[in-house]
This record gives sequence, structure tokens and C-alpha cells, in this order.
Amino acid sequence: MNYTNSPIEKITFNNNSFYIKRDDLLHKDFSGNKARKFYYFLQKDLIGIKKIVSHGSAQSNAMYSLSVLAKIKGTSFDYYVDHIASFLKDNPTGNYKYALENGMNIYEKEVPNNFEDDVLFIKEGGALNEAQFGLKILADEIKIWAEENSIKNLKVFLPSGTGTTALYLQKYLPYEVITCACVGNEEYLKKQFFQLENSNHPKILAKTKKYHFGKLYKEFYEIHLRLLEQTNIKFDLLYDSLGIKLFEEYIRNDNKTSNNYLYIHQGGIIGNESMLQRYKNKYKEL
Repeated sequence: MNYTNSPIEKITFNNNSFYIKRDDLLHKDFSGNKARKFYYFLQKDLIGIKKIVSHGSAQSNAMYSLSVLAKIKGTSFDYYVDHIASFLKDNPTGNYKYALENGMNIYEKEVPNNFEDDVLFIKEGGALNEAQFGLKILADEIKIWAEENSIKNLKVFLPSGTGTTALYLQKYLPYEVITCACVGNEEYLKKQFFQLENSNHPKILAKTKKYHFGKLYKEFYEIHLRLLEQTNIKFDLLYDSLGIKLFEEYIRNDNKTSNNYLYIHQGGIIGNESMLQRYKNKYKEL
């Protein structure tokens, strides 16, 4: 099964041309940045591990990816959340639905402080040192592609949650890595960086407007539709709509016409099921 070496395409969106690394095409069940973050555990022989435990939101991409990893490895999977919306409980969809189908046990309570030796605990969103194993492979793929195609003055962009992917890409790439904070603000993202690495951090683009993670914004849905129409590529509604918006602004304001840009598509498409339903419920005209 192919969990590495995704293709790179050149696309045009709103008259801006850039390359896109299609990590959404890695594997139908294990793709995007979570496949990269958890690649270390996929390759590792988890002898003695009977359970994988993690925590986060009830529609997390990491939650679904870990449910796939547990299924592949033949372990059980426990996941802890603060809250599951009653509507979601009654109408399972997206990452929540498919993680349950993979055998996930989900608990609405705090994560235990201690675990037995046969438990593999993975921090929310995959923000852990082991993530750099798979992300170094991603960085190497980008370097080889750029060298083989004589791509000069490359800048790499991707939106961030915990920022782990952007951080380790900057560690292993000779190009500038640029990101934006989707979950919290810029200060939150900087703190996430420092928890893993003390230096060589990616550049963070400041948001011109305050957005709350998970909240519905009609402009995000419209960007999502335009992306699909112009590129024929499905993007994630939570991260990519904001990411592409800020990426476009950056390209427009970048005075160096000799620069080349690479956008990392980090998957997360399964989560669109629940997001699209929420958008249609809120905006009846959609």
C-alpha cells in the first residue's frame, strides 16, 4: 500500500499558479498529514501494545487516522473528548462515523493521567517528536522533485492546527516554509512550535480577520466551491479554505515574480461530510 510519494501537480486558482503536493491521494484510508505524522507507528512493530489512546475533538482527522492505524495493527483504540454533540450522536457522520466503524471506543471525559505499559498514548493532533520520521520523508520527496524539475526559489505553504507538520518540514527543507494558524491565534501556534523545537520555526502569516475554529463562514464555503470548480480538487473545509485565502493574499503581495510556490494538500476530506451538512443547515440557500 502506498503511504508515501504523493504526486505534485501545477494548478491555477483565481489566476494564481502554484504547485500542489497531493498528500490527499496517499491512500484512501490513511492519507494527508496524519499519515505522515503517524508513519513512524505504521512502520514500527508494536509488539506488546494492546491499545492506542488519544484525545481531541469528535470530528478530528487524527481520530479517524488513528482508528485506521489501530485496525491495521490489530489493537484497540480509545479516544477521549470533552463533548459529543447530541445531533452527531444521533446522526453519525464524517470522521466520527468512520472511526466508530473501525472499532473506536469514545469517552466523554478527561484523559487518564497514567497508562499501563501496553498502551501507546498519542497526543492530540499528533504533536509529538515521532512525527518527524514521516515528515522527513515528505521533505525529501519535495527536495527530490524540486531538484529533478529545476524548481528555483521555492516557498512551501500549508495551514496549521498544532503546527507539527509545518515545523518539521522547515527543519528538513532548505526552502522557506510558510503557514497560518487555523485552530488558535499566532501566539498559540508559536507556543506549539516551542514545545517541539526551540528554533528554525516556519513563518506564520497573520490573519487580517479573526476566525473561530470550527465556526461556519460563508466565505469559506464559497472558496471551497471555487476551488472545486477551478481545480477539480476537493479540499478540506476547516483548514484549506482559510489556508488558501491567506496563501492567495501572500502570493499577490509577494513582489518576487521569480518565486515558485508549493501548497501541501493535507487530506481531511472525510471531515467535509459533517461540515457540508452544517453549512446547508445554516445557509438554506446553499
